[in-house]
Order: sequence, then structure tokens, then C-alpha cells
Amino acid sequence: MIAKKATWGTSTDPYSATLDSLRSLLGGEEGNERGMERYFETLHLLYSALLVEVEKGWTQPHRNLLFFDWHQSKQKLKIENMALLQTFISRRGRVFALSAFLALCILLVGYQTASPFDQNIGHSHQTTGEVGDNLTPPPRETWNHHEGNTGIPANYEDVSPPTTPSGEDIDQGVGTGAIQAGDECVSFEQLQRMKPGPLSAGKRQFPYVRPPPHCRTFQLPALEKLIERMRTVIKDPDLFRLFENSYPNTLDTMIKWHGYARNSSPWDTNNGGTPKSLASFSATPDEARGPKEDEEKEEEYSPETDEELTYIITGDIDAMWLRDSASQLYSYLPFLTPSPDKDSLASLWRGLINSHARYIVISPYCHSFQPPPESGIPPTRNGAYAQNNPQPPYDPQKVFDCKWELDSLASFLQISSAYHARAAVDAAAAMRLGTYDESGKVLPSAWTFTGWTNRGSETLTNDGLGNPVKENGMVRSGFRPSDDACIFQLLIPSNMMFAAYLEQASVIMEGLAGLNGLEVGKREMAKNATVQMRELARGIRHGIAKDAVVTHREFGEMFAYEVDGYGSANLMDDANVPSLLAFPLWNYTHPLVDPKTIITKSTHGGSRDHQVPKRSALDQPSLDDELSPPSPPSSSPLPPKSKPYNTTPPPSHNYSLIYQNTRRFILSLSNPYFAAGPALSAVGGPHLGPGKGWPMAATVAALTAYNSELSGLSSGTTEQEKVVSEQLRMILDSTSGTGVVHETVNAWNEKDWTRSWFGWANGLFGELIVKIAEEEAERGVKWESGEGLLGRLWQ
Repeated sequence: MIAKKATWGTSTDPYSATLDSLRSLLGGEEGNERGMERYFETLHLLYSALLVEVEKGWTQPHRNLLFFDWHQSKQKLKIENMALLQTFISRRGRVFALSAFLALCILLVGYQTASPFDQNIGHSHQTTGEVGDNLTPPPRETWNHHEGNTGIPANYEDVSPPTTPSGEDIDQGVGTGAIQAGDECVSFEQLQRMKPGPLSAGKRQFPYVRPPPHCRTFQLPALEKLIERMRTVIKDPDLFRLFENSYPNTLDTMIKWHGYARNSSPWDTNNGGTPKSLASFSATPDEARGPKEDEEKEEEYSPETDEELTYIITGDIDAMWLRDSASQLYSYLPFLTPSPDKDSLASLWRGLINSHARYIVISPYCHSFQPPPESGIPPTRNGAYAQNNPQPPYDPQKVFDCKWELDSLASFLQISSAYHARAAVDAAAAMRLGTYDESGKVLPSAWTFTGWTNRGSETLTNDGLGNPVKENGMVRSGFRPSDDACIFQLLIPSNMMFAAYLEQASVIMEGLAGLNGLEVGKREMAKNATVQMRELARGIRHGIAKDAVVTHREFGEMFAYEVDGYGSANLMDDANVPSLLAFPLWNYTHPLVDPKTIITKSTHGGSRDHQVPKRSALDQPSLDDELSPPSPPSSSPLPPKSKPYNTTPPPSHNYSLIYQNTRRFILSLSNPYFAAGPALSAVGGPHLGPGKGWPMAATVAALTAYNSELSGLSSGTTEQEKVVSEQLRMILDSTSGTGVVHETVNAWNEKDWTRSWFGWANGLFGELIVKIAEEEAERGVKWESGEGLLGRLWQ
């Protein structure tokens, strides 16, 4: 057991510091905010003292302190002429002090029993400044506004474009960029408490909680235009207010920094890989400088490059998760248009890709990170750093938390245009090996993780290796998208998503391989990377077809959530995406490329548009064709002992039927983490425990209902509308009057929820509303006549 060093108080000795804090606490400051802070400081210091006692074996001088033998310990602790000491002289004073101390100890024990040591590592267990979790759905066909699409984003011309104060039109594809908040701007949590805007006119009376325009962290006129358009579409005032608050939430409040990389970043390595100091880039916690304010200070270091960087926090957790940030920005895909403007959404998007690439190169097995040093934002303290032991270790100045979650790399591939795609492939390929080689010898793992915790989901068994896995082509994942440890490390939804986006990114790499003007060596690297990405995706698909489908006694053939390759399977689903419920969102059954394709020569000229092509939902290659093996490339990143995964054809499956069976299982009480109750009936997960549904899962259930091929719900039918309607009403009724979407809600008590500021869930809800509008516009629904889900009242 390692004692945590006390960091608060004026004394370096934990016992003296404890007495100092007790003296202040009992000195009349209770009832004010500082008194409360000192109360918690005291708890922390008492805990530190108790840990030292355990470590030192309860020596006699320490017993003196713990049992208030003040006469023996007075000289040792150097207590002088203080009011507290004077109180202890009398018998009544000693009794009072002993009672106060015992009460604090009881509170401490109760607090530690109720909360894990690593409480600041989960979504709902994190606090701003101390220390979250999730991934975004991939590109959906509905966002691709082909000719003839009558979806809402195509109807922007119905609204006059926004103008500048001088009356000039603003291009809808360009934002006004990151904003430096003024002194009068308040935090989003404080804004929620203030409820500054008028309440919605419906029975729920949702407050308006968007920051004033000058306080928003990024402004996008196209988004404002859509919101005004939807004001005329959505008839119910509560539904519109929830959409109005939720959809822009990330851009309004969570673009913490957007700027440029420097030629010589403190995160670069020199002298054999020694990281440069971050000290020169430190800032006080209260500083909130924008790029312009940093300009003068940063001139002292190195010149800016043209490499854009973006740092997006998750909300009430001041750190950037790869999957969260990708998901948060992905919600605004309908507004993404090419633009070189540094204040455009395109620039924000490029910056996030570059930031992800930098982070993955620094620590490819980690999932959440600190601000770039160029931002001037100080790193956030993570209290669990000293309690966890990932191997290889990480630098807490750069990495916020480090759990190997395959979906984090999938999120990078999802938003990237092939920047450092090779880094993601190498990291995943190293995790394809099983626990044993063919002779039964235990193989070393590229990554392990152990943590000191009283929650089983926060550490891996077998000294950080996790439960044994048999190699089958899939990639191991130590942790789930929820940051909970996997029971079986072949996590099916993460592998599905990773394979789909490997194939998408390989199209871009293929374009680079044939790009005229690119150096021959770089073209060869791009060609090799294309081969490796497709080989890895093909192996994953083979493993899924072989081991992921199980037969349930009630639901028939369905997907398992996790498997180990030996025949064991975990039947459940978790709310965090990638999930089994979200399976239709990344077009796994319709690859964008023929996975067996191997480049043998340059095939594209420099004038080619290298955007990922979109394939019709009906253009489906056969599974036999998509899994047929090519000759393995000589430059494959697979470890030497890795076996070929497709020498034996896997069984063919009807994935549409399997998903429908899986969906019925997930949305029933047969799923051990389906939370059913009067407040909310939705998928939850072990992260917050049974009975806590995630509104995000209700949103995903509604979004996936629109995929008729996989969900089995015919487009425009009463049955499909009923499913979406049920999910929409539950989300509306589970905000507890706050007007924003939360992380979790107690299925039996809507007032029991977690996270007041959760960007991903809010952006995803906005996507759902736009999706409904697109679907109903395409069918010619007359909202003004009260038709459709958006034309009705939800009172």
C-alpha cells in the first residue's frame, strides 16, 4: 500500500497539517464555501495520516496522535499557543475534540466505502479540475445529400443567410471561429443554475441555457441557420428547446482551444527522446486565454506552423477523450464544407485529426489526453495516476488516463484523412496475438494494465493481461468504450467499427499511393499502408464471422458482446458506442471497398478527388467475396508468429436477421444491463450499475430504427414511427427539467441523473432530430398540419 502524499495545508507533516485544518474547521468558518473546502481537505489529510499509520505499523508516537494523547505528542507536533490547544486543556475540550475526530473518521470510512479510490476515472465519477466516455457513429448515408435529397440541411435556402454587422453575408460553411470569453461569461454549470433564458411554453418548462453569442467557444452560422429553420418545423416547444440547447452544446461550450502547432513543441523529444519541459507553457487554473491572447507569450518560443490543432473537452471533465471528441465533432458533419479559413468548421475538423494523430503517436494505447502545450492550458490532475500501472507507462503531462480501448483508434480513423493511419494499424496489429503461442507458452503483451481499486471494472486480471484470449484475427481490447474492463477481450462492436473504418481509411491511403508529385518513397509507404489496413480489416471480419455469432435459446442467432476465441461469450450490451445496438451506424455489412483489393501499381492521377466514395445501401458484395484471401504482403505489420486467419472460410451469416435478433435481446430484460422503469427504459451498463439507463442509448435505438434493412422496420411505417416516438418521448421526459440530455438517468427516478454537461449525448440527440426531419421531409410530411413526429405536440 502506498501512502498518498498530502498536498494541502501549510505544513509538510501530515499530522500537523491535519491539526491545522481541524483548527481552521473548528474555528468558526463552517457554513461558508471556504469552510466546506477545508472540511474536505481535512478528510483528505486524515486519510493520508491513516495510510501512513498502516505503512509504519502504528508506532507509539502515532498512537498518541490518533488517540489524542496530547501530553505526549505536544512537543513532537510543536503545537504552540493556538485556540485549539487551549480548548484541549480542559476535559470538556478533550471530549469535544475526540468526538469531532471520531466523527470525521466515521465520515471518512463511509466515504471511502461508498466511493472507489479511483472515483475520478469514470463518466459520473469525474469532477472538473480533478480529473467520462464514448465514440461517435460513423458517416451515415443520410448526411450525403445526393441530388434529389429533400432533407432539412438541403432546405437552408428557405432562411435568409446570417449577416455581419455591416450587412455582408456569411458563408454558411465557415464559422466565425473560436471565441475568447469575456469577463462576464460564466461556466456552463453556473449557467444551468442561473437559467437565464425564458422557459419553454410546454409543460416541462425547459430553460434556455445557451451561452450568449460572445461567450460561445466556436460560432458556426450554418448551425444557427438550421436552428432557426427547425423553429418553424418543430411544433412542440419543449422538443424544440431541447434541440436548441443540445445540438450546439459542443460548439457553444467545449472547444477549449483551436490554434497552430509550433516548430519545436515541448512535446517533441530530443537528446535521445527526453521530453522537453512543459513548465514554460504552464498557466494558472483560472486562466482562459484564447489564441490571440497567447500570441505575445508564445512568440518567445518557436514560430507557428500551418498545422492546425483542436482541443475539445468532454464537458464537465477537463480532458480530451479520442472517441468523445470525434463523436462530438461528428455531429456537425452536415455543415462540413471545404474551406482554408482558419475559423471554419473544416479547420476545426483538421485540427482534431492532427491532435488525434499527435496523441496516438505519443501513446497509441491510451484513450484520453491533456491539452497541447501550445494552448497554454495547464494539464489536468488525475488522482488515479498513482494508483494505476499501465505498461508501457505514460507521461501524465501528456496523457490524462491510459486504457487500451480499440474504439479510440476507430474514432481516429473515422474522422481522419489518413494522417498517421499507420500508427493506428501498428498498435492494433500488436494486440492481435492470443495469450499463448502454439506450444502453450505465454506470449508477452504489447500493453498491460493494473490499478489499485475497489471496483473490478477498473483493472485487468492476471497481472494486467486480462482473461486469456485465443488468436482469431480480431484485435484485443482491454477496456470497453465505457472505460470498464472487458471480461473477454475480443470486444465485438469495437472490432466491427474498427474494421469498417480501416477499410474507409484505406481508400484515402490508396489515393495517396497514386498521387502524382508525391515522392516515390512516400507513395510506396502509402501503398504498403493500404495493404496492411485491408489485411487487418479482413482478419477482423474473419474472426467476427467465426466466433461472434452465438445461438440464444430464446432469440436464436445473435451477436455476443465479447468473446475469447475459446468458445466463451458475454451476452449483454452497453450504452456506449460502439455497441451492438449501434451496429447499423457504420455500414459494416456494406464495405466501401472490396477488402481483397491489393495495390500492385499506381492507379490514380493527381486530379482525383480523394474523398471516401459512398456506396449504395443495395450495392452489397457477398461475404464469400469480401473474405476471400489475397497473398499476404511482405511488409505486413503482423508479428512473425501471427497465423493467417482466413485459410478456412468462416461460416456465412445473414447479418440482417442476426442484428434483428440481437436488437430484440438488447431492448429486453434478457439484456442484464437494460434498465426498465417509468422514467426511462434504455440500455445502461456496469459503469454506473444496474437500473441506470443512458439517454444516449435511447437516441441510438431511434437512429438505428431508420435503417430498414437491418432493423426490419419498413421506412415510413406506423411501426417505425412508433419505435422512434417511444425513444423520443423518453428522452424528453428524462431531463429533470434541465433542458439538456444527461449521461444516465435512474429508470425509476428522473431526478437521479449524472452529468449536467455531457457533449456527446447532446450532439447525438441533435443528430436524431435532424435525421427525423430529413426522413419526414423526404416523405412529404406536412409539419404545419400537425403531421409527423416534429409536427405533433408532446405534452
